[in-house]
Amino acid sequence: MQDTLPSPVEVTAGVAPDVARHRETVSAVLARRDPRLLVIVGPCSVHDPEAALEYAGLLAGAAARYADDLVVVLRAYLEKPRSVTGWTGFLPDPTLDGKGDLSTGVRLGRRFLLDAAATGLPLAYEFVDPVLAPYVADTVSWGAIGARTVASQPHRQLASWLPMPVGMKNCVSGRLGPAVDAIRAAGAAHAFPGLGVDGRMKTLRSSGNPDAHLVLRGGPVPNYDAASVAEAMAVLGEAGLPRRAVVDASHGNSGKDHNRQPGVVADVAGQIRDGAAVAGVMIESYLRDGAQDPERVPADPAVSRTDPCLGWERTVPLLESLASASRERRGNAVRGTLRDSESLRVPLTDG
Repeated sequence: MQDTLPSPVEVTAGVAPDVARHRETVSAVLARRDPRLLVIVGPCSVHDPEAALEYAGLLAGAAARYADDLVVVLRAYLEKPRSVTGWTGFLPDPTLDGKGDLSTGVRLGRRFLLDAAATGLPLAYEFVDPVLAPYVADTVSWGAIGARTVASQPHRQLASWLPMPVGMKNCVSGRLGPAVDAIRAAGAAHAFPGLGVDGRMKTLRSSGNPDAHLVLRGGPVPNYDAASVAEAMAVLGEAGLPRRAVVDASHGNSGKDHNRQPGVVADVAGQIRDGAAVAGVMIESYLRDGAQDPERVPADPAVSRTDPCLGWERTVPLLESLASASRERRGNAVRGTLRDSESLRVPLTDG
């Protein structure tokens, strides 16, 4: 049995007009033209669009409060990578029952992305299946290539073509090499097969993505501490790449224990105050704490169905602490008192 998917052009009308501006802002933060801190925060993977939009509304309010110090981006992930099996995300399985109704998934998922963008937030998305990228890419302001796919040539080629900054996660083993190679590969031009907006396979041609960068997500051993960040900066420098990274407070850096995320954020905030070349922080957060049994029927809309997340009430103090750290780093840069002055390649001002 074959199910016919709509072509991307059939579902990609109505993109939010702010996406291009959001992409430029994220790019400016990564390049230190904008002195603020990037904070990518939200659920591990969206399973209930209505509840996720409730969360987006809360986050949009916080983003406005901290806008002088943070560029807050909503995790709007609709695909879930798997090492073996399990629910693969709302886009391929919107009914949460393994039926794989992709046609409904791309339509409802697209609607969610547009509604989420209407809150004024930039959107983040992890690109798991390159074939599905044309259905969502025009709504996304920050993209990710995950730890399981960072060594994949098709994903590196996709990243070179995507018109937004893309973070490359270190691999599950914790090794940085594949992610650094992925950054270099994404910066180059490629010609590769891909789905066109008309639904036909075409030769896609990219000129390279200048905003590919490293995401430290830990492995068997965390890599968010100052020594690990410094090592990562050295590896990037040796490869001739900009010394910048986003630190993921979850996954290997928290041992997938959401209760450890605040400690990771506190450590990274201290590094930021000292001027470390941390361009951003990623937090897995949702309406309520923890994760539910993925077999629960019906699924609880307010609790993550995949990785455990921090609840909203525990997330707000982390945003406040990161805003304070970002503000202090900017002030220290203006005064010339940063310990790691080399990390800020462009002089910062209060503008």
